[in-house]
Amino acid sequence: MISFQKFTLENGLRVIVHTDETTPMATLNVLYNVGARDEDETRTGFAHLFEHLMFGGSINIPIYDEPLQMAGGENNAYTTNDFTNYYIQLPKENLETAFWLESDRMLNLAFSKKSLDTQRKVVCEEFKENYLNKPYGDVFHYLRDLCYKVHPYKWLTIGKELKHIEEAQLQDVKDFFAKHYTPCNAILCVAGNVQLEAVKALCEKWFAPIPAGNLYNRSLPTEPKQTEARKLVVVKEVPVTAIYKAYHIGDRLSPTYHAADLITEILSGGQSARLHETLVKNKKLFTSIECYHMGTLDPGIIVIDGKIAEGVEVATADGAIEDALKLLMQEGITESELQKAKNKTEAMITFEDLNLLNRANNLAFYELIGKAEDMNTEWEKYNVVTAEQIQTEAQNIFSQTNTNTLWYMAKK
Repeated sequence: MISFQKFTLENGLRVIVHTDETTPMATLNVLYNVGARDEDETRTGFAHLFEHLMFGGSINIPIYDEPLQMAGGENNAYTTNDFTNYYIQLPKENLETAFWLESDRMLNLAFSKKSLDTQRKVVCEEFKENYLNKPYGDVFHYLRDLCYKVHPYKWLTIGKELKHIEEAQLQDVKDFFAKHYTPCNAILCVAGNVQLEAVKALCEKWFAPIPAGNLYNRSLPTEPKQTEARKLVVVKEVPVTAIYKAYHIGDRLSPTYHAADLITEILSGGQSARLHETLVKNKKLFTSIECYHMGTLDPGIIVIDGKIAEGVEVATADGAIEDALKLLMQEGITESELQKAKNKTEAMITFEDLNLLNRANNLAFYELIGKAEDMNTEWEKYNVVTAEQIQTEAQNIFSQTNTNTLWYMAKK
């Protein structure tokens, strides 16, 4: 059980305080309710670009990392399709340094042509290196575009096209910041060897004076239900042919989410899981195969991806995946399979909670999707899933009309 307390500043900033007196450290985590799904389709990649720009200095702090390093701290950030998260960890005695740094860039991020040009170049190189020039790097550009026709999940956080970042103007960036990077659109979690009243005082000093901004009301197009199987064949200079199969699932708060998550564990949670045992170890059709979901807040996808063994026909390998899924849908799973998946999930949740940074991150995340209190009941939602629910959900997910198949063929 993770204990914490909450309060909200007058400008709308939600604050969570988690006290752990066993550590000499403190963590400050700021989660902004903005991700790639909030971008204009003609101006994608901005949320990720901002992740870089936020480290480019603010009005009063031209070099962000320098004072943090002097305070013995470290920091990082990450962007998803749904939100952007920034975090700092440092000795508890220097916590105010983190408040100073984060509040100043929320209030006074330094916008300059030089900073934009520098970070744009970094992001463009990342785009080229990881998504254009890397083997299989563009897989999810194709796969998302196959799965999504209207919802903004059809592009990655890096952006839909390189030119969107290359053509980004200073005013575009300023407008994006003013719309999303405000106290009323953020959640602050302070965790570690800290006390509530001290955190309240620091919040009043550093964050309370920042204007609230306008609350962002998200209104995104709903992806229509898929009614027929979709398939795409791409030929590329890659080492081996790969198959990617994607299936729509419910949103993060859907009552079927936990069953869907357990299905990925049953199919792909280690070398004794169904797909590896059958298709890699026994039939030797694949050299590797995985099943996972994208962890999105709006309705997402489960993906099966496998690298085909030498000499195996792609149609044969694809058919073997279909057969494995049919077996799951027709015969369901054993109680021992279900318990094994639950045990691994419980262990993962427990292990994650051991880390202070993870606790701060997760508290902010659960507050974003509902309320932070739900973090303490997450395991219970997995534990009540039955074998019958797994079979029913598998039948819903892996139906032919819900199938998106990408054959990513190695050029001969």
